Amino acid sequence: MSTNALILSGGGARAAYQAGVLLAMSEIIPCLQNPFPIICGTSAGAINALAMASHTGSFNTSAAALAHTWCHLEVDHVYKTGWGDLTAGLLGVARSLLHQGVGEGKTLGLLDNSPLRALLKQVIPFDNIQTRINDGELEAICVTALGYSSGESVSFFQGNPALRGWRRARRVGTPTVLNIEHLLASSAIPAVFPAVALSKEYFGDGAMRQLAPISPALHLGASRICVVGVSHNPMKKRWQAPKRALAHPPSIAQVFGQMFNSAFIDTLEADLEHLNRTNTLLGLADKEYCSHTHNLRPVETLVISPSKPIDKIAGRRVRDLPKSLRFFMRAIGATARGGGASIASYLLFSSQYCTELMELGYQDAMWEKGAIEAFFSYPCT
Repeated sequence: MSTNALILSGGGARAAYQAGVLLAMSEIIPCLQNPFPIICGTSAGAINALAMASHTGSFNTSAAALAHTWCHLEVDHVYKTGWGDLTAGLLGVARSLLHQGVGEGKTLGLLDNSPLRALLKQVIPFDNIQTRINDGELEAICVTALGYSSGESVSFFQGNPALRGWRRARRVGTPTVLNIEHLLASSAIPAVFPAVALSKEYFGDGAMRQLAPISPALHLGASRICVVGVSHNPMKKRWQAPKRALAHPPSIAQVFGQMFNSAFIDTLEADLEHLNRTNTLLGLADKEYCSHTHNLRPVETLVISPSKPIDKIAGRRVRDLPKSLRFFMRAIGATARGGGASIASYLLFSSQYCTELMELGYQDAMWEKGAIEAFFSYPCT
């Protein structure tokens, strides 16, 4: 029997796009009560994943509730934006230089994300997860984070008792009862948000060193996967040189933006390429030999990604940030003019920006209506 899995990648505020996609999918396939028995998320995608997995209603109502949260989100709901808060973050990093780079009394982070903890407690009823598993509505929910000491990408999963953990090169899967700490750890963007202590180790954003983002879903038994990315699809257009010469060297934000893109985006795209090549090879191989000898099987995929560059949207929406954040973004070049709007796209938790990304996600999913219906085998009427 085929098992569908939903994979939600990381990307800070970019994850609002996923809420739009899921909302459109709930309208395209309204007859399916639970289209994804397996849900895997990383970073902000983990928050979306847990929100969907912990909702006791139908897929339609779960998607609507998630969209409502993103539509009403503001920066102050995720991290503190006062001048004193930003200054305290910078001073904390500066003081750590006197203590071998270690924070005094708490983990380092430029931004205080304690408001996010309060928000997650309100919108995600963690106790419902086990209830849905016991009722057979959910096979597994998985959240991935990076262990700073071990350097391993750890996939914490809660699901069917028959599921077992796994260990691969730099990748570990371990069963657990998920809670708010797992979410905060998975979404702790390096240097921006503080690391979180879990299982005698500090963990940070799961997108870092996640060499195979699709792997957890396959380990949990998925045979068909739906991936909702947060990056403009680079395969839709060939590479071309810039149309005009750059006016200045790369800004701080431009450099860090590319580092963030490398962590949050590149590995997923590379893993999808690898999966497609494997599917092609399996199509040429002897199916009986592969299934009995190596347990190899083709994996059907549905991929939905932004049709427009999110960086450009972020560049226009930096103006929606509080004055303190606008000053900081301009100072490091995190604007369209400074060339570093990419880093702003991860931190722009404003309702205007998130709503625009949701609308883009909804539109992109509607354009892929035929592919979505085909993935679920038939159109709903």
